[in-house]
Amino acid sequence: MSNAIEARAALSLPYTHVDTLFIDGAWTPALGTERSNVTDPATGQVWGSVPNGNPLDLDRAATAARRAFDAGVWPRLTPSERAGYLMRIADEVERRAEELALTNTRENGSPLAESRGAAANAAGIFRYFATLADHLEREDVRPFPSGVGETVVRRDPVGVCSLIAPWNFPINLMVIKLAPALLAGCTVVMKPASPTPLSLRLIVDAVAAAGVPAGVVNLVTGNGALGDAMVKHPLVDKVAFTGSTPVGRKIASAAGALLRPVTLELGGKSSAIVLPDADLNAMSEVLIRSCMRNTGQTCYISTRILATSSRYNDVVDMVTATIAAGRQGDPLDTATVFGPSATASQFATVMEYVQSGHAEGAKATTGGRAATLGDGLDGGYFVEPTVFADVDPGMRISREEIFGPVLSVLKYDTVEDAVALANNTEFGLGGLVFGADPDAAMDVANRLDTGSVGVNFFASNHAAPFGGRHDSGLGTEYGVEGLNAYLSYKSIHRR
Repeated sequence: MSNAIEARAALSLPYTHVDTLFIDGAWTPALGTERSNVTDPATGQVWGSVPNGNPLDLDRAATAARRAFDAGVWPRLTPSERAGYLMRIADEVERRAEELALTNTRENGSPLAESRGAAANAAGIFRYFATLADHLEREDVRPFPSGVGETVVRRDPVGVCSLIAPWNFPINLMVIKLAPALLAGCTVVMKPASPTPLSLRLIVDAVAAAGVPAGVVNLVTGNGALGDAMVKHPLVDKVAFTGSTPVGRKIASAAGALLRPVTLELGGKSSAIVLPDADLNAMSEVLIRSCMRNTGQTCYISTRILATSSRYNDVVDMVTATIAAGRQGDPLDTATVFGPSATASQFATVMEYVQSGHAEGAKATTGGRAATLGDGLDGGYFVEPTVFADVDPGMRISREEIFGPVLSVLKYDTVEDAVALANNTEFGLGGLVFGADPDAAMDVANRLDTGSVGVNFFASNHAAPFGGRHDSGLGTEYGVEGLNAYLSYKSIHRR
């Protein structure tokens, strides 16, 4: 492997240091004079920058979206016509696949093996929602139970939407908002997370290349204050946000005061229940993707592994060996499994949790330290992939979302104990059940108080709702349910 710094110098990316925002169909110079740097978390070096949009920039974007919704053609196209645009956007996204992957990896350190799937996944989301055009076009007439008349139920777009995405999957966690909003007939103002502001510009390029009318899609960049202003802007009708639970609470409070609909996909602390008959070899093959995907920086992964007392040591050994075998290194190397933490602050947070695990008596069976990799990566934010055994349910590493490469293996005596332990959390986003008996595994899955559960693997299905319970959020994304979140209903009664 060549020196990481030299490898990065050889890259040619379409966006690095930029001065524009996408407003009313064009890349437009920002009015704000402040800027944010973009840092490569693998090296700690600044490689890009973007403008911090100010209130006037946001007003321009929101006004463009409002005008496009109130007087433009987009909401007045048929759903099938809008679906045609989504299909063209999907094609344009795929044409930018490598640029998307490289930009994404340099922004947040996601291994290239992960980020190279982003374009295909994003295109798949656009294409899936395009198939729902008939759902919007289907006439919905409901007779009165008394027989005195009937009601025509209309599905109208909710209006102008503020879409705010996080830094861990900056492309797809925006697209799962953008695609249904567009099909519904909404117009949008988008804001990526501060650490990852560049990759989304390629999605905007795809939208523009597909011919989407001016004002329908707008992009601003900036800090949390700009996001707060987007939530409260008077021209906005709906908010969709993915991110941390504390920020989600603030957004919910603001939206509640404004009686503004909101979709929130927030944090998680999910569990994988390993039933006594589980095939540990099969589990090892899906362990990293299900429990430590994207270097542990994934909301739904099951970072608590619950193992029966009779097989606890076997489970610990398997988990330890699997994680230890995953290569950590330069995320631009296609052989890399684990990259860096996405930011310096996240690195500090993860290390604090690792240190708390040691202090509270957990045993690190692999990892448990900051990693020093050399080869130009000395300034990177690397934490060794870590497995803690002998974890008590009361430890911080067992209770709180870490968002880093740290797994905890806990012990249970009965399946009832395992279910109670898995449900003993403020969150409710994901979960897993590993077991050889499919009926028994499904029974356990049905008893978990969480929005999504995988049986012997975990994946997101574009056609099925994804959302959290309790502190993991409000509402759902994906599926027809995700489309419905961007609709407003009108009942017209007639005889």
